[in-house]
Amino acid sequence: MTKESNAQAPATPVVGLSVLALLVVGVAGWLWAERPDQAATGDTQSSVVALPAALAGFRAGAWFLPDDVRLGFVEVPAGTFLMGNDARTDPMAFDNERWSAGQAQGRLDLVSFYIGRYEVTVAQFGAFAADAGVDVGVDTLQGPPDHPVSSVSWPDALAYCRWLDRVLRQSSETPSELTRLLDAGWRVTLPTEAQWEKAARGTDGRVFPWNGPPGRAHANYGGEGTAPVGTFPCPECPFGLFDMSGNVWEWTRSPYQPYPFSAADDRDRLGDDALWVIRGGSFSDTERNVRAAVRGGADPGVRRPFMGFRVVISSSD
Repeated sequence: MTKESNAQAPATPVVGLSVLALLVVGVAGWLWAERPDQAATGDTQSSVVALPAALAGFRAGAWFLPDDVRLGFVEVPAGTFLMGNDARTDPMAFDNERWSAGQAQGRLDLVSFYIGRYEVTVAQFGAFAADAGVDVGVDTLQGPPDHPVSSVSWPDALAYCRWLDRVLRQSSETPSELTRLLDAGWRVTLPTEAQWEKAARGTDGRVFPWNGPPGRAHANYGGEGTAPVGTFPCPECPFGLFDMSGNVWEWTRSPYQPYPFSAADDRDRLGDDALWVIRGGSFSDTERNVRAAVRGGADPGVRRPFMGFRVVISSSD
């Protein structure tokens, strides 16, 4: 599929994320991170992890996943939603959020999927590191156990997904509904960019997940560090999800490329030397970068204190 590029030559950068690695480039809206050979991605720490004996709201015997009926996985029903953004209704929109030259938004029809209610936490990633015996970045497990894990690369996030898929298939702790999905060929993975956006904004094309003006009562942004997942109540947010805006940017499994979005393009580009889409903004961002439609791209090898992820159980490949 040939896409019409809507990106323009970069203008003077404005600080939208962190001066450490990621920049929002004003006209095109590109977010980028330096290449692995420019970033300190090789430092690792031992896989011996000090996990808490218990953690309120999470199940220690189930890899510190949320203590609810589906271990924190929330169904996003099948159906259509508006993807992309219109600068006429959202003056903060970047050019790369526009669907095409001819239309500001596109309507996509997605099959159902299940997405994590919270971002993956330090305790959850620590359980993975301990069980799988892997070494991770020196800063990855330094935060409190109920905060989102950060300083994770794209391969780190994919490795966690593969591990969680395996242990859920093998364990008696896995709820029957999740077992049924996995037995039917569904798998744990990162969300596509489209899945992430539908989960964040619902079906009505809202600007922020809470369907109102920007407000720090709903999300952790414009601050100095991460907060425990689920700290900011958002009863107006779609599907009962938390931290879809702010806290940490979240990796997806979509390569960064111009709209319109196509799942087939995602599959075709998996072997490319690509930037990978990150979504949602972080604790250090302004309100412009925590909108539900904002798009970023990062090199897969970078690990930064404002980048994490959440997972889905999905039937799509």
